[in-house]
Amino acid sequence: MSDSSSPRTAQARLPLAGAPHGGALLRSLTGLLARWLPRQRWFAGKGRPLSGLTLIAATELLPCTAGGGAPGLLHLLIRTRQSPAPGSHAPPVGDCYQLLLGVRDALPPSLGPALVGRPSEGPLRGASVYEALHDPRLAAVLLERLRTPGRLGTLSFRRAPGAHIPEGLPARLMTSEQSNSSVVYGESHILKLFRRVSPGVNPDLELPLALAAAGCPRVPGPSAWFEAAWPGTVSEPLTLGVLAPFLPGSVDGWQLAIQYLGRRADFTSAAHSLGRATAEVHTTLAEALPTSVMGRAQLEQAATGMSERLAEAAAAVPALRPYRAGLRRAFEALADFARRGGTCPVQRLHGDLHLGQVLLTPDARGRGMHWSIIDFEGEPARPLAERRRPGPVARDIAGMLRSFDYAAAQARAAGSWVDGWSRASRAAYCRGYAEAAGSDPLERPELLRAHETDKAVYEVLYEARHRPAWLHVPMAAIRRLAAAPD
Repeated sequence: MSDSSSPRTAQARLPLAGAPHGGALLRSLTGLLARWLPRQRWFAGKGRPLSGLTLIAATELLPCTAGGGAPGLLHLLIRTRQSPAPGSHAPPVGDCYQLLLGVRDALPPSLGPALVGRPSEGPLRGASVYEALHDPRLAAVLLERLRTPGRLGTLSFRRAPGAHIPEGLPARLMTSEQSNSSVVYGESHILKLFRRVSPGVNPDLELPLALAAAGCPRVPGPSAWFEAAWPGTVSEPLTLGVLAPFLPGSVDGWQLAIQYLGRRADFTSAAHSLGRATAEVHTTLAEALPTSVMGRAQLEQAATGMSERLAEAAAAVPALRPYRAGLRRAFEALADFARRGGTCPVQRLHGDLHLGQVLLTPDARGRGMHWSIIDFEGEPARPLAERRRPGPVARDIAGMLRSFDYAAAQARAAGSWVDGWSRASRAAYCRGYAEAAGSDPLERPELLRAHETDKAVYEVLYEARHRPAWLHVPMAAIRRLAAAPD
């Protein structure tokens, strides 16, 4: 893919990574990014001092030249270096982030909140550098690149065969994202941009492609995507963004559950059909991609890993410490299940299934509403290789069961009836799953309890770091799970 479509290509080009003055670009942006990055919701390194930045790659999607009049668009891959938290003896850590920066001589007032800063030196000296996704004009450039497959620098744009992507769609940035960023184009497509990236196919591309090829109607298949090659290596490319059909008229499961709770309405029918939808996706994934079986050694290793995560979380969150002994019983029961000869099938999973990852959508055939499942990225805090690893379906089921508790917690002040609402919804979901899958997730209670406990521990750590006001929600589950009988 060339830049010949840009009216500004005749102007002097910005020195980028690998060019003689590529270091000048990074030096001019380092101070601005060091202040700006930790304030972003998708920045994963909160609580650890940012000690350095390395420019991995830089690509001009639109030329970034001073005095050009029109905005420029710069794509960066930046590796961070972070010192351990105060008092910790852990080694420094780092992540690779995808940044899309707009460049203008002067920033209009509407884009003021998106300002990153104004470099005082280097090739962008005096220009206004800002978060490009807030600029509909620059967000539209990404859509046009995805409509026209090809390469640009280290970036590669690909389009699914037969995908219809209209041109000229208005862009709007969604403001509810946490670990990523999403842009909606008109009412037909949505682009998810992964912020923290690493070599390897992101499961949010890999699994929907496999499900679409298998004809699963529960998951919208990707229309286009783009990725980057890691300079100077032969490693797998980094998945940077996925364009998928937007599902207008949909309501996500979280909003729906909150609406039902607000009316004190029974949710069991919706939960039952959601259980069936989950089982259909699991069944298709097991048919389309390799599966395996966990034996004694693997199950014992899984139980040990859960115990270690509990110890790490308790070290970081003091409120968790009084419940360690009770929570470990769930992991000990899983290890005992393995020692008694228990085994567990494993397959590719959603990886982060909850009510916010499912949509009640108008059926394309005019047969009412049906559940669609989205966002197959997995838990963003976990390494990519771990998120791509097959696992027990109990992990996804436990995530959804925890989500019913989260929803009920929003209405807990309204009375004790919400505990019954959550229990009934959880049971209906499991029944629906069992009917569609042909196997009941409650047949292996050790697996389900261990994974629900592990999920609750993860939630405690996440909420303590990112949303302290929500910490009481997983702590309620921690108290229940720690007190559960063997």
